[in-house]
Amino acid sequence: MARIILILWLMSLASIGATQTRVPSSQVEITLGFAPLVKQAAPAVVNIYAKIITEGRTSPFANDPFFEQFFGNLAKPRKRVQNSLGSGVILSAGGIVVSNYHVVGTATEIRVVTKDRREYNARVLLGDKDSDLAILQLEDAEGLPFLNLRDSDQVEVGELVLAIGNPFGIGQTVSSGIVSGLARSGAATGHKRGYFIQTDAAINPGNSGGALIDVNGALIGINTSILSRSGGSNGIGFAIPANLVREFVVQANMGNTSFLRPWAGMGGQPVDGDLAESLGLVVPEGILIAELHESSPFAKADFRVGDIITQVDGQLVNSPQEMLFRMSVAGIGGASLITRLRAGEVSEIEVGMILPPNVPPAQEIVLDDTTALPGLRVARANPAVIARFGLAFTTRGVVVADPGRFGQRAGLKTGDVILAINNQVVIKSDDVRTLLNLVERRVSMEIERAGRRIRLRFRL
Repeated sequence: MARIILILWLMSLASIGATQTRVPSSQVEITLGFAPLVKQAAPAVVNIYAKIITEGRTSPFANDPFFEQFFGNLAKPRKRVQNSLGSGVILSAGGIVVSNYHVVGTATEIRVVTKDRREYNARVLLGDKDSDLAILQLEDAEGLPFLNLRDSDQVEVGELVLAIGNPFGIGQTVSSGIVSGLARSGAATGHKRGYFIQTDAAINPGNSGGALIDVNGALIGINTSILSRSGGSNGIGFAIPANLVREFVVQANMGNTSFLRPWAGMGGQPVDGDLAESLGLVVPEGILIAELHESSPFAKADFRVGDIITQVDGQLVNSPQEMLFRMSVAGIGGASLITRLRAGEVSEIEVGMILPPNVPPAQEIVLDDTTALPGLRVARANPAVIARFGLAFTTRGVVVADPGRFGQRAGLKTGDVILAINNQVVIKSDDVRTLLNLVERRVSMEIERAGRRIRLRFRL
């Protein structure tokens, strides 16, 4: 009898739909548990074992800083093999798997083990450190169980969820909880961008890349990190929303090896209480545009500095991270409907999702042995280069893409902007080559680094 009630309950949940989930209405429903749901979803969650080769140095002075300040770093670089443990989720019968970048992104060897102990070699199709997502392809895989992606925008606080993964390498484990928060931007650790689904379901080391599913067995997020004082599961867990995972799969199927994000070409700040009061707003919400590049698609759509963006495609945005997430989900080549507030008037404007334009051409070059700094790689500042190195939109000049051995000794760093050499203004990449060919003994170089102007002087 209990089995019949259980089946009827699960069927009712499926028919109601993910957007109409409900709490158990009787003691019988409460005691039934999640066993059928786990049997359905767990086979699509895999264990991942990855080998990562890193370079380390073994100091003859046991890394003692007292000796190293006199003798320098005399240690020889040695390659070390690190083993990474995590989880992944199968998204197609043909072996497309999603996991975290920090689990597999730099791995030289990846082994994936399914719940029924089948083993597959895997390779990374697409990885992105900022989002901490990676898409894998299992070799010679077919007919695998997989999870369907749910529209994560429909997830609500209070929904019951299960976290499935391989914590501490002890084997597949399931923990339950609820969605305890949404749009948690900047809350997770590491390099991760965007915003996250927050859950109180127990997440431990090894759960990374595992599944966060709803009561219908649909994937709503990929577990990525926790905030905890002890480092254990008694903290807050975060999952990357399924809608971003979907765009990663789309780009991987297109053959991209790195994730391409639409370029806004603008900088903004959240509208807090003080700013809202100064602007005469009743409710503090949205993002105030603080700077705008002339080539920005927003500028071309008649947005201006001082405008407030409150929604992207009907979803509220209250931080630059949220807006970046919404644009990333929209994808390159599409368009998003942006809600703009200007002088008390609300407008909805369509803005194209584009890559940062490579105009004027970057002309990236590497200096040869005939120049003062052989091996120096430079590129002219343009929207594509500015986005690549995270520079200010007002950047002009030539950007150091790689200082090379000699440039590093001279004090140059990746991302520096060369403004002038021996008091001669630098505009394009060839200017650097020409001016460094002319120098004889002394070089004076004016650069911009992190918004500060610095003058480097060195002798050849």
